[in-house]
Amino acid sequence: MEGEIRNFMTVWFSAFASLSYCYIIDKIIPKKALSIRLFAILPTICLLLILPLNLHSIIISGFTIFFLVSLTNLKLLLLAFDKGPLSSHSVPPLNFIRFIAVACFPIKIRQNVSTKNNNGYSASRFLLLLAVVVPIYMYKENLHQNVLLSLYCIYVYVILDLYLDMVRHLVQFLIGVELEPQFNKPHLSTSLQDFWGRRWNVMVSDILRWAAYNPVRSISSRLIGEKLAKYPAILATFFLSGLMHELQFYYYGREKPRWDVTCFFLLHGLCVDVEIALKSNFNAKGGRRRSWWLQPLPRLVAAPLVVVFTVVTASWLFIPGLLRNGVDVKVRNELIAFKEFVEEYCKPLYLCFSNKS
Repeated sequence: MEGEIRNFMTVWFSAFASLSYCYIIDKIIPKKALSIRLFAILPTICLLLILPLNLHSIIISGFTIFFLVSLTNLKLLLLAFDKGPLSSHSVPPLNFIRFIAVACFPIKIRQNVSTKNNNGYSASRFLLLLAVVVPIYMYKENLHQNVLLSLYCIYVYVILDLYLDMVRHLVQFLIGVELEPQFNKPHLSTSLQDFWGRRWNVMVSDILRWAAYNPVRSISSRLIGEKLAKYPAILATFFLSGLMHELQFYYYGREKPRWDVTCFFLLHGLCVDVEIALKSNFNAKGGRRRSWWLQPLPRLVAAPLVVVFTVVTASWLFIPGLLRNGVDVKVRNELIAFKEFVEEYCKPLYLCFSNKS
């Protein structure tokens, strides 16, 4: 554990140094010199791909891989073309500290300051996490496989939501600006388009929109027309998301991808395409007066359908890829090892204070 923590600190120190270099590159190389900017930034991208290979703990490496390998590298690629959240077009403009923070973490600076209190929502997330973790780790052998996989879906969502919310509050405190939450109550989504585009991991959605949707739609509009261009753009966006997750899972287990995770995202991309096509057909036929069977479902019906479809498909294609190589068992063992590590290092302090008292 001690060696892993040392490697973790080395990875992040190297990442901060590399991103400081990219900040300087962005300032000194003209925005129009795209090839030179890309050539100058590529070494940092390669370094961020290699550094996490020194980490082996799922807990310590998990979010490092998510932040640096996937998101930071996409942001740096976009920066080379003066696009994305690190570009000169970002609002508000980024100083050095904010540049490093936005580059490293999945955060988005809030434009309109909010005073809304979410303490009740946070408490409900902790209760939901407890309700899911207990059956997973105490009654795992007695649960049906499909029930267990569904519980893992909820577990992954709550862990992501809590962890990213903690990161958001920490970075918010350090850089002194209010940040957008990453999740916007995805269980209330009225459609898959609403779920993926406006409620689930909002910062990642923005990155994928810049990196895949906008360029593919621009190219497709010249080939097949503006009306149909959004469909291949959506598929390309979900395909890129699938590749990002396949890369992350490779780092967790060091095993060649089996492409089931990519199939999960492509399936959802196809479903979003169908959904948008049906909505377009509904609007073209005059709404309520004609195609009544294409009318949007009320939220009380649509939200549970979206949740059930997402959980079922994730249990089928996404979660098995995540749990491959016994990731859940490794996490449990690492938590036990971390507890013992903390106890070992805190015991002398406890004895010291006890003797003084």
